[in-house]
Amino acid sequence: MTHTDEQRLLHQARQGDETSAAAYGELVRRYQTAVFNTAYRLLGRRVEAEDAAQEAFLRAYQALDRFDMERPFAPWIKRITTNLCLNWLESDRVKPQLLAAELGRDDEPVSMDDWAQTALSPEQTLVRQEQATRLHEAIWALPPHFRAAIELRHFQELSYEEMAEVLERPLSSVKSDLFRARKLLAEKMGEM
Repeated sequence: MTHTDEQRLLHQARQGDETSAAAYGELVRRYQTAVFNTAYRLLGRRVEAEDAAQEAFLRAYQALDRFDMERPFAPWIKRITTNLCLNWLESDRVKPQLLAAELGRDDEPVSMDDWAQTALSPEQTLVRQEQATRLHEAIWALPPHFRAAIELRHFQELSYEEMAEVLERPLSSVKSDLFRARKLLAEKMGEM
């Protein structure tokens, strides 16, 4: 989506008429996967991530009149989602759990031709699944603010400056948190 297309939808969503719901619905449709993925990686459970995504979009809609239309929508909605999830984690509303059935789950259908060209041997598949499980377990064992730093940098691929904006923390604190998170993650991976 181009920035001007996004701005048009945001302006329509602010109108408060019958077109505003459709415009905001289109924004939700376009960003729902990214918002859900952010929540899922922070919370660890599909149901809680769905609830957080809905709550994040609701909060964004309620604050739409305060949003700077010159800025892109995606970082803003992801920041709302990240802060909401961190608040939930800190309040013990959600206890992250790792479910083997949810690891690496992909709901997209795969063509047999694509699968045959990229299929791993059973041994390779098992090794990768074990590595992914160990990594997810190590990430879940991190404190929430360290987990958020890993999520924003390595899964959302944000710059340090963008991370500082999303987390509303000084740049030096974000760098420090990420350094400590990586160090803890490496220690936890070494223990497993």
